[in-house]
Amino acid sequence: MSERPPISPRSPRAALEPEQVPPPPKRSDRARNPFVIVGNAIFTILIILMLGAGATYYYGKQALESPGPLQEDKIVNIPARAGKRDIADVLSREGVINVNPWVFIGGVFALKASSDLKPGEYSFQKNASLRDVIATIVDGKVVQHAITIPEGLTSEQIVTRLSDNDIFTGSVREIPREGTLLPETYKFPRGTTRDQVIQRLQQAQKRVLAEIWERRNTDSPLKSPDQLVTLASIVEKETGRADERSRVAAVFVNRLRQRMKLQSDPTIIYGLVGGKGTLGARSSAARSPSRRPTTPT
Repeated sequence: MSERPPISPRSPRAALEPEQVPPPPKRSDRARNPFVIVGNAIFTILIILMLGAGATYYYGKQALESPGPLQEDKIVNIPARAGKRDIADVLSREGVINVNPWVFIGGVFALKASSDLKPGEYSFQKNASLRDVIATIVDGKVVQHAITIPEGLTSEQIVTRLSDNDIFTGSVREIPREGTLLPETYKFPRGTTRDQVIQRLQQAQKRVLAEIWERRNTDSPLKSPDQLVTLASIVEKETGRADERSRVAAVFVNRLRQRMKLQSDPTIIYGLVGGKGTLGARSSAARSPSRRPTTPT
């Protein structure tokens, strides 16, 4: 054990007085230098910023990569001229994302997609992450709706069908000429104008008709692609059975070669109804000249 230092004899008065504490050491002139003070402040700020950036990066990465709230695939429409905040509100309301709108906006900027967000109808996958959601909108792969134009509809009936379909917008300015719309199944995104639909049907008809006309029998009495479409329509109206059409077409072609009248009831029926419909069950063949053209035998 270490021995305590001997207690020096003190007077009663001196013993009652507090001992003198030594003064604190003076700061060096270097520590009081303003450049050192500013440097220390800057270093401290940098440390705080680095810690904040690291925390932001970690949180942002988690927000972008974490599975989303969707329990099943869902189709959501992003309206035209919607801003980033509007898009975030729509996605949040539809349950596609469950983050603050500013987190969505931050994700858009982080992925450099600020000017690439496209309006339209999108299908978001189950548990789509925020990154997946943004990528879907940036890719612009909107939902395609199938619409079938069956054989046997007049141009007016086709226009009516398009007018009744709410995925299209606008109106058709003019009823297309008969035989210029190809009956087929097409796919269109929501918001396509009806005039654009008509143009696509017409372009498809021109392409198919040109291909068939090139393969026609040169001995055919038909003089133009329009005559081919008309004859194909009449044949379709005469019989609803595909296996009978070649025989009916051959009869009509022979009559044309001999400059005989076709004597086809559907031609009269079409003239009576003006392309607006039929005259009943018997005249179901008179549905229209809108038919996929085929080369008559």
